[in-house]
Amino acid sequence: MVVDPAEGTPPGIELRHLRYFVALAEAGSFTRAAEQMFIAQPTLSQQIRRLEELVGTELLTRRRDGVRLTKAGMVLLDTARKVLSLVDHGVSRTKQAAGLGRQRLRVVVPPRLPDTLAAGTASALRSAAAAADLDIVWMETPLDAEFTLIRQHRADAGLGWLTGGPAALPAPLDAMSLGEFEPDVWIPVRHPAGRRGTISLGELAAMDVIHGPRQAEPGTYDAWASMLRTADPRFAFTDPPFRHSLPTVLAFAVTSDRPTAVLTGPVAVTGAGRDRSLRVLGAHDMVRVSIKDQPLTAAAALVWNTDLPRPLQQILVDTAFEVTAPALSGVG
Repeated sequence: MVVDPAEGTPPGIELRHLRYFVALAEAGSFTRAAEQMFIAQPTLSQQIRRLEELVGTELLTRRRDGVRLTKAGMVLLDTARKVLSLVDHGVSRTKQAAGLGRQRLRVVVPPRLPDTLAAGTASALRSAAAAADLDIVWMETPLDAEFTLIRQHRADAGLGWLTGGPAALPAPLDAMSLGEFEPDVWIPVRHPAGRRGTISLGELAAMDVIHGPRQAEPGTYDAWASMLRTADPRFAFTDPPFRHSLPTVLAFAVTSDRPTAVLTGPVAVTGAGRDRSLRVLGAHDMVRVSIKDQPLTAAAALVWNTDLPRPLQQILVDTAFEVTAPALSGVG
């Protein structure tokens, strides 16, 4: 904003106002935000009041337990994140052009992803980044079904599960599918489905099904729960009593009074020559079976924010093509 001193117009909004505001919105309180920004709390309060004066409206309500954004504050928060992201990428590109540093890409790799998916994608992305003289900042944190971290510009891209097609993603996101994955299903060997090697959705819904916790893969978890409720409207997943290891959960399941199944997260590639033979896990008397007609699947995808500079988006597209190429070459 250009200011005419003769008019007595107050100075315009500065980037520091936006950074302070975003930090406050994410921290939820002035105390935590001031600590994260390494400034005094009175200074932060003063700058937020100044921002509200410049905007001309209240951006948040101050409460005993923290702060809550007003409707106007939520609009400004979304805009502020976009502006700061664009500025950061612009400064990074400027430094790179001057030989003072390298551009960076912040990529989320959630925990609990199948090893082949995480390792293959991370390796391909690292190679593409090195060729483009780009730094990758790896972020190991869960992603929700709406990819909020990426949508809110707190990350640039990430691996995750699509509950719908790429076209169903909220703006400003884009994605490329990396393949269909499905869960492993373990049931007591004495169950009739154990002899067949397959189990129907109805049979599975009639059992106690240990799967979770939900927060690890909320989109996939909810989609699968909805599908199983088509077979039994009263169906609900059972959280695992122990989360130390799969064998521990299987040992617990086989000793249950009711027939109990263990459903893992998406781990196996659908239709990729997966071994469907029955395998007993040690002395736990649990056997792995497949779900008839494979109704429970999840599409793995590389998701990014379309506000990214085009060269960075191209790196992500190239990475997705490289990851999916081996699977495509084996089709036919």
